[in-house]
Amino acid sequence: MKKILSVLMAFMLCATTLFAQKKLSRDERMKWWREARFGMFIHWGDYAQWAGMYKGHEVGHGGEWIMNRGKIPVAEYQAAAKNFNPVKYDPDAWVRMAKDAGMKYIVITAKHHDGFAMFKSNASKWNIVDATPYGKDVLKPLAAACKKYGIKLGFYYSQAQDWNNPGGAVARKVAAEGWPNPDSAKIDAYTKEHSGHWDPYQTTATMGEYIDKVAVPQVKELLTNYGDVAVLWWDTPTGMTDEYAEKLNAVLALQPNIITNDRLKRPNFPGDTKTPEQKIPSLAELDGKDWETCMTMNGTWGYKSYDNKWKSPETLIHNLCDIASKGGNYLLNVGPDPLGQFPQGSIDDLKAIGVWMKVNSEAIYATTASPLPVLSWGRCTKKIEGDKTTLYLSVFNWPANGKLVVPGLKNEVLSAKLLADGAALKSQKEGDGVIVDVPANAPDKIASVIKLEVKGTVGADNVTPKGTMKSGSID
Repeated sequence: MKKILSVLMAFMLCATTLFAQKKLSRDERMKWWREARFGMFIHWGDYAQWAGMYKGHEVGHGGEWIMNRGKIPVAEYQAAAKNFNPVKYDPDAWVRMAKDAGMKYIVITAKHHDGFAMFKSNASKWNIVDATPYGKDVLKPLAAACKKYGIKLGFYYSQAQDWNNPGGAVARKVAAEGWPNPDSAKIDAYTKEHSGHWDPYQTTATMGEYIDKVAVPQVKELLTNYGDVAVLWWDTPTGMTDEYAEKLNAVLALQPNIITNDRLKRPNFPGDTKTPEQKIPSLAELDGKDWETCMTMNGTWGYKSYDNKWKSPETLIHNLCDIASKGGNYLLNVGPDPLGQFPQGSIDDLKAIGVWMKVNSEAIYATTASPLPVLSWGRCTKKIEGDKTTLYLSVFNWPANGKLVVPGLKNEVLSAKLLADGAALKSQKEGDGVIVDVPANAPDKIASVIKLEVKGTVGADNVTPKGTMKSGSID
């Protein structure tokens, strides 16, 4: 009897596991992502300790690119990891800040282009556990915190570029930049001859060996050791072939419902989402596919001690509204410092966004793109429920005359109210649109939301493509 019970229990466990791993349809897989609309990108690695400085000089481009742009020798760069000790890392606090800001998912750099893994890896000793005094995997407690607070977790993984593990590709940026280097001519000559590599150690293996011995095993580790992984965010397919890409793509079977982007290898591996970077596309540029704009809060992805050009809460909230109005997601970046702390500028912006989202998140979550023509005063999102449509009008420029004109709306208005306080608003049809009577003063100086419920569906036949909203982006 005990043997029979043991067999039955094993069968039930196996069945439960299989059910949990049942592959969903594409729309089922994408449902949470499409409803989330807002996530946090985290660029963090050993490069944070360099803080954008090399030999006393500021190095251009993102802080995470300092090894490449400074052409730092491998031995020197790896030796510096002995100083990377993020003792103030608090993943619980990180996830709470994301949640309080209204973000629904987090994507963190498990390994960026410098090849440094922020997790324990058996494929390379170049990882935070084996190469630093900190000696601990930072992804496991982050995964636990995400589970605790109901936040989806994703991993960024640089599958092709790797400047420390031999055989990894290097983007063909030749000259050392941002600091005076007496050997720059020698570096230029070497990099031109060796596909962008500047240190002979980088070419002691082939890229095929790198893919087989480092990239594929590490992706397996990421998809095996951290529970449910919602997103795998590939980056820069430098030197990738279809053969290499297929090896990495095959590993995704370990997490059958994972969502991936379009950066594994173009064009034959399109993934699930398109990834405009540091810009918000116009409607004319969109093609109906799922998309996500990733953007920095200041001018860098990875930490730079001297970059304090923070985007204002107004810019970030307007960006969020603009992106949602076009059916996209906003992946907003934080670059923690070498101790594991969010910079104060990021904290301040996240708090401000959170205040706005606490009142107005209904206009963002689970919405779809605007069906209206271009709006001079703000942006619109929509939800369809049964025989009615709800339009969320995010008003940036409050009408001085107390009349908000909603162009191209022919549907019967069922109700109109402010999200801020639930106050009912009067409306009337006029010409080919609707006019909503609004108070003299805007409830929110950044963006006030009016919830407009109308009968039936609202068509998009008369939509005029909008221009790209200014986002303070960098190259």
